Amino acid sequence: MLFLEGGRDGYSPEQCGRTMTVGELIAFLQDFDEEEEVYLRNDSGYTFGRITEECFEEEEEACPDCGEQECVCGEVEGCQ
Repeated sequence: MLFLEGGRDGYSPEQCGRTMTVGELIAFLQDFDEEEEVYLRNDSGYTFGRITEECFEEEEEACPDCGEQECVCGEVEGCQ
């Protein structure tokens, strides 16, 4: 089994500091047996979680003017 320790670094992604890119994660995982099961480990092993395809969600960057995922201000080119 391979465990990914769930860290709590901030209340938003901007507060977390540097994180791995998809490419870095793929390169790192190449050293493991591809049949190895991967789990999230929280609170130093107090609770655990599974990782499935449904766990991944890609989020688009927010509009720099209004902060919304789907811009409502109309001030930025390409905004609604």
